[in-house]
Amino acid sequence: VLKLFKLLHRTRQEVFKNDTKALEAARQKINEEFRNNRDEKSEEKINELLKIASDVEVILRTSVIQAIHKDSDKIVLVPRKDLLQDNTPYLDKPTKK
Repeated sequence: VLKLFKLLHRTRQEVFKNDTKALEAARQKINEEFRNNRDEKSEEKINELLKIASDVEVILRTSVIQAIHKDSDKIVLVPRKDLLQDNTPYLDKPTKK
């Protein structure tokens, strides 16, 4: 449980780097969720909560991208290296290998 708690916080720091509002909001939410369930005794419920927390960490790491407002009509996206992937070009008629 502690390992997953720490992993979520490390992921939060990487995903929301330089965004103090998002960093604080994510910190509060992570701490709140773990605090609300700290007295849970059921092994089944604990495993379910750990699975949810693990899924949240994966979604944060692989799907969330930062956006910065530059002007009233401009937003700059700040992708992390682990989000960038090689793009395979679209082909109307795929070639056989």
